[in-house]
Amino acid sequence: MDKEVKILAIESSCDETAAAVVVNGRNVLSNVISSQIDLHTLYGGVVPEIASRKHTERINQVIEEALTTAGVGLQDIDAVAVTYGPGLVGALLVGVAEAKAIAYAAKKPLVPVHHIEGHISANYIENKDLEPPFMCLVVSGGHTHLVNVVDYGKYEILGRTRDDAAGEAFDKVARAIGLGYPGGPKIEKKAHEGNPDAIKFPRAVIADSEYDFSFSGLKSAVLNYINMAAMKGETVNEADIAASFQKAVCDVLIEHGIRAAKEHNVKKFAIAGGVSSNGTLREAFRVACEKEGITFYHPSPILCTDNAAMIGAAGYYEFIKGNVGDWSLNAIPNLKLGER
Repeated sequence: MDKEVKILAIESSCDETAAAVVVNGRNVLSNVISSQIDLHTLYGGVVPEIASRKHTERINQVIEEALTTAGVGLQDIDAVAVTYGPGLVGALLVGVAEAKAIAYAAKKPLVPVHHIEGHISANYIENKDLEPPFMCLVVSGGHTHLVNVVDYGKYEILGRTRDDAAGEAFDKVARAIGLGYPGGPKIEKKAHEGNPDAIKFPRAVIADSEYDFSFSGLKSAVLNYINMAAMKGETVNEADIAASFQKAVCDVLIEHGIRAAKEHNVKKFAIAGGVSSNGTLREAFRVACEKEGITFYHPSPILCTDNAAMIGAAGYYEFIKGNVGDWSLNAIPNLKLGER
């Protein structure tokens, strides 16, 4: 497409209120994120009702800032893209309602975007040479998906978590050893002080689905280790627990990911989602991919967390295929990847 297509994108699936302006799915003119992390830290995790209220308070200002930073007005926008699932239903509804109102008032097409598709598409922004097909591992607080990206908007889900997502396990283990919320960055920081081979935590294998994940057993093993030490009056080494737990998670993610890439003869591998900003995981994937002759891609940390630039990237490819919504668009909290 020769014409520049500018997408105003809105993301509000969890606890970040975000808006961005993205050109042709790759060039970001603005990417504004209003995080609620300090507020939810008080409660040890995201409180859905509070998240929804904060989205309502901030969404207009965030969108105005995104447009101003990009130097455009609504008349310059070609379409409005919005996350409509999966996520917290109240939070999603704020973004969907806002996007519908703007699209209606400005007479612009409305583009529904799947949140996980957004995470995958974050890789297009900084990796201009990346084109499907490629393998992508999406790891976040709510999702762990191993996806064969066959084409733009065409996905084959090879594996997903059977229970806790990887990021959820990070949060729960961090809470158990007294590090607090959010767990991912706190575990990673603490792990630098510990020995990743100090404790042999389990790596789950799903017998009937080789690419699926399970982290609840690992989480339980960590909790049992801590409780047994307490019963015996022993002091635990928090750094060793953090490092050993993190290594167990990374080992499983890398083993599944590399095996999937090799078995599907894919020479490009990308990671996405909040947990993909983990430096230990990135480096381990880089080494594993290099060993197998696979080109490794990843977004910058700011594009790993929930943001609207990734929604604008995904929205562009949906828009040029004609996948637009109407005024009946609603939030779908349990939306599956590939569904519309």
